[in-house]
Amino acid sequence: MPHTTEWNVRLRLSEDEGTTKAQVVLETGTTSLTGRGTAQRAPGDKDVPEIGDEFAVGRALRDLGDKLLSTAAHDVEAVGAAPEPRTSPSYGWPV
Repeated sequence: MPHTTEWNVRLRLSEDEGTTKAQVVLETGTTSLTGRGTAQRAPGDKDVPEIGDEFAVGRALRDLGDKLLSTAAHDVEAVGAAPEPRTSPSYGWPV
């Protein structure tokens, strides 16, 4: 059975005194998940904002991904299915 849906992602970046903060919000239409990440420039580092942005956003996306996988695991358990016996449960969907 075919299935098509669209989810929206919003990303917000801010930088203050060498610390970059990223917030990424996933809206599915029925739920919302938020991932956060930060990056801090060391005192001796060159001021290259793009690098801080990349680290902060990467960490926010990783946080969001972890939350989304956790949500999926709870949803699988809620419908009575068990994860495959693996080190990292993937419930039949490759990660």
